[in-house]
Amino acid sequence: MATTSQRTNRRDIALSSLNAAVEALNIAKEAVSITPAKAVFGTVSVILKMIRVSFLLACVERLQDDIYTPRTQ
Repeated sequence: MATTSQRTNRRDIALSSLNAAVEALNIAKEAVSITPAKAVFGTVSVILKMIRVSFLLACVERLQDDIYTPRTQ
């Protein structure tokens, strides 16, 4: 089982990757001149933002479970 610091590190890496992907899509959306491509970049960016929010909510839920669930040995 992963320790808390390992989970935190993995979470930070995942969030950083999602943030970088969203930022790259935003840059691509601004750089491209083809209207349908702008729509696609915008849509994918929104989807990645939704994944990021879902991921954060899952992390918060797991943290609450860890805090409020007594550990058995």
